[in-house]
Amino acid sequence: MSNIIITRKNSVEPATGPESVFTGDVSVEFSVPRRGESRLSGGFVTFQPKARSNWHTHPYGQLLIIATGKGRVQEWGQPVQEVFSGDLVWFPAGVKHWHGAAPDQAMSHYAIQEEQDGQAANWMEKVTDAQYNGQ
Repeated sequence: MSNIIITRKNSVEPATGPESVFTGDVSVEFSVPRRGESRLSGGFVTFQPKARSNWHTHPYGQLLIIATGKGRVQEWGQPVQEVFSGDLVWFPAGVKHWHGAAPDQAMSHYAIQEEQDGQAANWMEKVTDAQYNGQ
C-alpha cells in the first residue's frame, strides 16, 4: 500500500477568505493540510482585483508561487512590488508583509509555509488603501 497522497485538481471546495484577514473578494482552497509530523501546510488562493491579505508574518517564512494574473506584494517599510504569473516570492521568517491582486487584474497563487504550534501565520492589521496604492 502506498503512502503517497494525491489531491486532484478541483477536488477541494474553495472557501471565502474571512474578512478578519482579507480585504475584498478572496477564495481559499486548503489543498495542503498539515499531515502527521510534518509542519508543512499550504493552499491555493485567488484574489479578485484590489483584494489583499492583512499584514502578517510566518514563523518559518512563506513561499508564494504566482499561478495566474498580476499581483502586489509588500514588506513593511519597503515599496510595493508587482508580481506576475510564474514568479516565485519568498518571505523570510518573521518578515511583516502582505500580498494580493493588482488593481485591474485578479491573481492566484499557491502559498506554502510551515506551522509552529498549529499556526501558519500571525495576522495583523488591515492594509490601508494608501498602503495598497504605495503612498
